Amino acid sequence: MTDKLDLNTTYKAILAAAREHRFISYGDLAKANGAHWQNVRYKMNSHLGDLVQIAAERKWPMPSSIVVNQANLKTGTLDGTAREGFITAAKEFGFEVDDPAAFVEQQQQSMFAWAPDAPDDLALTEAHETTDVSAGGPKFVQFFGPVLDALRTFGGSAEPRQVMDKVIDLADVTPDELSETNKNGQSKYENQVGWARFYLVKAGLIDSKKRGLWSLTAEGRETYLDHESAVALFKDVHARYRDTAADDEEAAPTLPDEPKSTLFDDPGRHFWFVGALWGGTDDQTERFLNEGIWQNGYDDKFADHVSRMKPGDRIAIKASFVKKYGLPFENQDKPVSCMRIKAIGTVTEATKDGKTVKVDWTPLEEAKEWYFYTYRVTIVEADASDELARRLIQFAFGNHKQDYEFWLRQPYWAKRYRTRASTLTEIELEEEEADADIEEAEIAPYGVEDILSDGCFLDQASLSAALSRLSGKKNLILQGPPGTGKTWLAKRLGYALIGTKDRAVIRKRMRSIQFHPSLSYEDFVRGWRPDGNGALSLIDGVFLEAVEAARAEPDRPYVVIIEEINRGNPAQIFGEMLTLLEKDKRGEEEAIELAYRNEAGERVFIPRNLFVIGTMNIADRSLALVDLALRRRFAFVTLETALNDSWRQWCMDQAGIDEAVLKQIQHLMAELNDEIASDRSLGSQFKIGHSYVTPAPCETVSDGKEWFRAIVETEIAPLLEEYWFDNLDKVASSKARLLQGL
Repeated sequence: MTDKLDLNTTYKAILAAAREHRFISYGDLAKANGAHWQNVRYKMNSHLGDLVQIAAERKWPMPSSIVVNQANLKTGTLDGTAREGFITAAKEFGFEVDDPAAFVEQQQQSMFAWAPDAPDDLALTEAHETTDVSAGGPKFVQFFGPVLDALRTFGGSAEPRQVMDKVIDLADVTPDELSETNKNGQSKYENQVGWARFYLVKAGLIDSKKRGLWSLTAEGRETYLDHESAVALFKDVHARYRDTAADDEEAAPTLPDEPKSTLFDDPGRHFWFVGALWGGTDDQTERFLNEGIWQNGYDDKFADHVSRMKPGDRIAIKASFVKKYGLPFENQDKPVSCMRIKAIGTVTEATKDGKTVKVDWTPLEEAKEWYFYTYRVTIVEADASDELARRLIQFAFGNHKQDYEFWLRQPYWAKRYRTRASTLTEIELEEEEADADIEEAEIAPYGVEDILSDGCFLDQASLSAALSRLSGKKNLILQGPPGTGKTWLAKRLGYALIGTKDRAVIRKRMRSIQFHPSLSYEDFVRGWRPDGNGALSLIDGVFLEAVEAARAEPDRPYVVIIEEINRGNPAQIFGEMLTLLEKDKRGEEEAIELAYRNEAGERVFIPRNLFVIGTMNIADRSLALVDLALRRRFAFVTLETALNDSWRQWCMDQAGIDEAVLKQIQHLMAELNDEIASDRSLGSQFKIGHSYVTPAPCETVSDGKEWFRAIVETEIAPLLEEYWFDNLDKVASSKARLLQGL
């Protein structure tokens, strides 16, 4: 086996695939060259870049357009860093790229059309036959291999000092080299090892998440780098992170997962992102900076947040909006959430009036723009224990750059910005969601009083208690007999929690699903499903999509409504999520691996802003008992038949039914429900709910008696036949009492 890549050999392999109208993988190209993929993987990008240059010079289509990852051989999809590298190379060699996805597809089709008549070989001179991975690059590249080797000698993980000392032996670092310092008096050797580690983390070979400990990833344990491979790795990573310096005279930057001690050394420090607009238009930023304060502009909101601000907390003034054009990354012409950081500071004095804190502000010479993971409500505390929030904190307060590629790899944003909307409906929905992506104050509010006015017959105290239990427990089940409005109320509790029932907002932040005996974990959480191209793909279910969306917008509540939660097998459907549902396990520190993982080491947790509302019909005996573990994670609210004064007033106001008729209906239904409740074979859980005899909103009932008779004949009587299937005489007498009582 060789570790060389020959351009002519690679070209012939690609051409053979193109003539058969099929795609070819990177591994296939390594095999065609007689090379181990592990030995040449970091050389492949520059190797194919040479081929792109030749194609551009000869006015050919790009042969590398049909080279894809193994998983995409059937579809030919170029995604992630593969597409990014391809587009970068194309632009460097003169190709015009307005739409990356369309450009890739156009090049692939051109390649397939050109291949039958293409030259059989490149006819290169001897000097161009093998890819030249130069020995250039910064000095720290020499330590890539030794750092990996040093960690292996310690079993895969070690403290930084241990690695530094071991690399001295492995790389034969001389005393003179160890004594060299930069202009700031820092050790050049330690800086170089720090830079080596930085690039190895970016390449996915070292894990950076645990402070004070360097650890090999699964891939890092199996990767051995000679100098040529190390240089190729450096070029590959550097091409993806062009804003990263490569000056080993300076200290390596802090990694996103390894916070600087100056930011995170105090576990009690909070990080606040606050607005400065009062009334939606009156910008207080200049006044706040001049007076050295920040004030909450609301009298009735955010007081609990302000009361928790204390000296030493970091605070940033932000403004949130949506941006579509002029972005520093490919967004497929879709609107992107943006947050502009206008000033940062440190709280010096806690509030005395419940609204104002004193701040030592640092105005920014130029506002900084942050994308994707943004806060839109007036005041938000960033959760420093969450990796995504930590990246924002480091951007705002630690002067880190935003790693756009990292965010575009996250499932929520990858689904939005890695593919282009294909239909007019999709485009319209995205535009509508973008219009709703504004400050909460600008959206029509929805609360408990609105639930009552919509036609809820519970009293305000009961509704407020249910909403409070949902907010506190995170998970709530509405249980009760059929027809008591469980699904109706579940949705409206969701509206009240979100704060609006605006259509675009609800479509984005509320998901509904009904459990049934055939529903599985693969449907609800994640599983393998046909992708339409004769292969299987790992697809996220409704619940995991909601988890991803909620984590992407941590300042806003998200709701999942599960109808008939006991009609399926909840323990089987939820799987590992059953553990994560618990209120006290809502955080990244509780993340666990799923049965089906998208990538090695992937861990998932349910964010604190995702709420679950279930409904359960307690009259259906065919349903399984709810698992005790599930019961412990939910608060339960029982709904009863509510044929009360509120119901009667609603029917009069909405449908115009005569009050005397409504009182008769109340009396007759109460008698029937008493009979059902006293029946030993049934019980109170089989009472007939008020929904059966409640007109739809804006429905006009001209004859209340005839309207009730029709309901008895077509809805209530058939239900009684199910209840008393072995006593039809009892059904007939009960039906007669209802019809004759009017």
